[in-house]
Amino acid sequence: MVFVNAGVGEGAVLEKVTEAHFDRLFDTNVKGVLFTVQKALPLLNDGGSIIVTGATSGSKGTPTSGVYGATKAAIRCLVRVWTNELKDRRIRSNVVSPGPIETRIQQESVSADIRARLVATTPMGRLGRPEEVAKAVLFLASDDSSFVTGIELFVDGGRAQV
Repeated sequence: MVFVNAGVGEGAVLEKVTEAHFDRLFDTNVKGVLFTVQKALPLLNDGGSIIVTGATSGSKGTPTSGVYGATKAAIRCLVRVWTNELKDRRIRSNVVSPGPIETRIQQESVSADIRARLVATTPMGRLGRPEEVAKAVLFLASDDSSFVTGIELFVDGGRAQV
């Protein structure tokens, strides 16, 4: 199993996007993911699993998240391509896309006002917990998901769905 949980998030409205901002996000979130999987592929057993961390921003049109969201949409596309390219090896490729999750970084870098807005726009009325994302990853890594490939599994309290 390969789990690629790399990413950097940095917001900017369209008028403020710079080439450096774009390159930083695409280099880490897309290039880093692609080449990590490529380098790990020879070590991956046939019948194995590739899991990549996406984000709800890849599906929602969240203001200031255009470049970040585009990187997450790009990896979703890569995973779907890998689903077809690796089918002869029976390697399953999936994306797990968390919504707002209660992490130390979230607590330290996101204002209480923004956190409250995130909760208000999440149908379950709360932030997710890291262990909820971990359980989704474990499911995708396990034999319990042996007929699951090419999907994006949202762990977001319904935020990207409504």
